[in-house]
Amino acid sequence: MITQSFDFSNDVFDLFALFKEEPHLFFLDSSLTASTNGRYSFIGFDPFEIVEGYDLESYQRFKNRFLHLQQLDGRSSLPFHAGAVGYLSYDLGMLFQGVGSSNDRRENGLPLFHFGLYDVVLTVDHLDQKLHIASNGFPEVESGARQKRAKERLQKVVERVGHLIPLAKNYVKAPGSEHSRQAVFKSNVTRDEYVRAIGRALNHIQQGDIYEINLSHQVVVEAQSNATNIKPWELYARLRELSPSHFSAFLNAGNHQILSASPERFLCLKKGIAQIRPMKGTRPRGRTPEEDTAFRQELLHSKKEIAELLMVTDLERNDLGRVCEFGSVRVKEMRTIEEYKTVFQATSMVEGKLRADRNCFDLIEACFPGGSVTGCPKISAMRLIDGLEVSKRGVYTGAFGYIDFSGNLDFNILIRTLLLNEGKISFHVGGGIVADSDPLMEYDETWVKAKALMECLSSNLPHPRGEAG
Repeated sequence: MITQSFDFSNDVFDLFALFKEEPHLFFLDSSLTASTNGRYSFIGFDPFEIVEGYDLESYQRFKNRFLHLQQLDGRSSLPFHAGAVGYLSYDLGMLFQGVGSSNDRRENGLPLFHFGLYDVVLTVDHLDQKLHIASNGFPEVESGARQKRAKERLQKVVERVGHLIPLAKNYVKAPGSEHSRQAVFKSNVTRDEYVRAIGRALNHIQQGDIYEINLSHQVVVEAQSNATNIKPWELYARLRELSPSHFSAFLNAGNHQILSASPERFLCLKKGIAQIRPMKGTRPRGRTPEEDTAFRQELLHSKKEIAELLMVTDLERNDLGRVCEFGSVRVKEMRTIEEYKTVFQATSMVEGKLRADRNCFDLIEACFPGGSVTGCPKISAMRLIDGLEVSKRGVYTGAFGYIDFSGNLDFNILIRTLLLNEGKISFHVGGGIVADSDPLMEYDETWVKAKALMECLSSNLPHPRGEAG
């Protein structure tokens, strides 16, 4: 592997814009930077291999291919220098957990997982204001050929970066309001149908079948709007502006694109230490400083949200305990209130030391999907979700991120995420249901979470079509 580093104080989107037309472009984007959660952003394109599939057998082939390449690669001081970038769908998580589905059709024809294997990765360290470009020469394995490819690929990227100019932002045409056409958003359930589903979930909670469950609904952009007529990366520019986040992401997977403003880290593994960061509890930002403070305090002291996050945190402790050293799993943070542009969120952090006889895939399979998007107990909640929700989740509440050839990994949970597929734009929104949930309030909260996505897609929004009445 060879690396070159440069001083870099530009907006990372300037760098992304240089490569906007490249095939299979990814952008793991800390659009809300911080010294910990949002320190790094990563960019890559033109992978040497694409791996995707529709069953566990194809997933196993991906694992085997990755682990073989990992044996041939070396360590790096960078958090991500080369490896796999892509997503795991929620429906793959159902297979991991042995949950059979009552609906076996493939949602929108998308694969259960999709990864590109990338030999060149651009890393922006927002804290140190550095750009690191790493090239490892894969898929060549003979030392001479590998070194030659690594140098050639690195040089091409360095030459492109050298042309970075202050006007790079002018390439971005974020959706404006002057000529936009009104978008209409249609949920796959009405308000009454969603409330009835919550009622059924509450019955199961009262009977002791589960303690908590996450229920969602899908929203489709039904009418033409300006958002359907622009390129995916342009739409992403608008999304990151409206809803900056530590774990934002963009992926052009060829026939579909994922645009995410996720605030939630699912799973991180660095130097053998695994972390899960569940998020439970949401309030909108206020229109005045006083209202903002009131919403924050309401979330901080809500008995419902306290119980909700506590249950999920305990679930994540159990998941990590399956693959981590005995006694190493601990709750590092409990009920941190995080501030975002449109919402407040309550989070916790659980960590543990991965056992020496376990690898990154064992960790993923033990913990995926995240407990914050299923419920407790996880398997029982997932079975009920399959019966209560109208359609498969697909990429929603799946995970998107990287697995480095050195063994590190970092994934978000795919919430606050747009899916562009075959000319259709859709997204899901949902929330956690516990014993004292108010069904109507829960329904309203889902639309609070949708605020930035809806603003991104239309500057002049009608009332959501899901609210029938």
